[in-house]
Amino acid sequence: MRTFNFTPSEAPPAKLTGVSGWLRKNLFAGPVNTVVTLVLLWLVVTWTEQIFQWAVLDADFIGSTRDACSREGACWVFIQARFEQFMFGFYPESEIWRPMVFFATTAGLILWLLVDRIPYKKWALLITLIPFPVLSAMLLHGGTFGLETVETHQWGGLMVTLIIALTGILASLPFGVLLALGRRSNMPVIRSISTVYIEFWRGVPLITVLFMASVMLPLFLSGGTEIDKLLRALIGVVLFNSAYMAEAIRGGLQSISKGQYEAAEALGLGYWKMMRLVILPQALKVSIPSIVNTFIALLKDTSLVLIIGMFDVLGIAQSANSDPAWLGFSTESYLFAAFIFWVMCFGMSRYSLYLENKLHTGH
Repeated sequence: MRTFNFTPSEAPPAKLTGVSGWLRKNLFAGPVNTVVTLVLLWLVVTWTEQIFQWAVLDADFIGSTRDACSREGACWVFIQARFEQFMFGFYPESEIWRPMVFFATTAGLILWLLVDRIPYKKWALLITLIPFPVLSAMLLHGGTFGLETVETHQWGGLMVTLIIALTGILASLPFGVLLALGRRSNMPVIRSISTVYIEFWRGVPLITVLFMASVMLPLFLSGGTEIDKLLRALIGVVLFNSAYMAEAIRGGLQSISKGQYEAAEALGLGYWKMMRLVILPQALKVSIPSIVNTFIALLKDTSLVLIIGMFDVLGIAQSANSDPAWLGFSTESYLFAAFIFWVMCFGMSRYSLYLENKLHTGH
């Protein structure tokens, strides 16, 4: 009986599954990759340790004055003392309950719209688009139902950031859809008007739009006519963001194959029914990353309202840094403002990924 000895010419392949396989493939694929990984890991550990030491271990959390910040770490007492300004600006302290109601209602509507398990989404959308903005304006501004009038120049902080961002998001999306449809229209006049509008507003910086809305717009109105500064900023933001939204949606419309249009026409659907039931749902699904990216950019651009004398979260941070009683703590205020923006932007991006996976039909 003959015996065969098998000697493998090559070593068996390394394990490429699980945690060890992912580490070997992505972080330790070769000598150079391994060295880079170890150096970056050392830097991350070193910097994280120093930041944690400054922000937590050596930080001051309790107190109400500058004298409470006697250690070498961060002075979070400064944020605690200015917290109401970061949230509500210079809103009267006796009326703080009104913006708090606004925050709670906004959070409730957002949860109602975003959480799948909560029913009656159409009612939530209807309330968000029609009564909520009107009632919020009446609540915050006052002058009705016995509420004290609080002028918009006293508003600020996160409240102004949310008002500008939410108004820009809710108003610019439908306008952007109409502009995108207009730019792809077969009617030359509608297509030309939409194209000129989009290209004009996309070619102008937002800071210029805000300046024109605040300073130049009153010059074109009849004498004695005044428009609230916040309202002027909202109009400028909506006009500006609608153009970018239109281009994001137009990209989604261009990705829809001609067969979808022909199938809808074969079913006897008119133009608006075809768009509402067949084309736009697919186009908006494809455009989700671009739409959310535009929303995030708008949220961050709200800090530009500082040039027209309104104080959002970042504006409050800058004004707080000029207080003689708290000089030298600008790092804490900027970090707090950056953390607020990061939480909101990160939340929007994660929900965008959730929507993409939920509506994904590639499988």
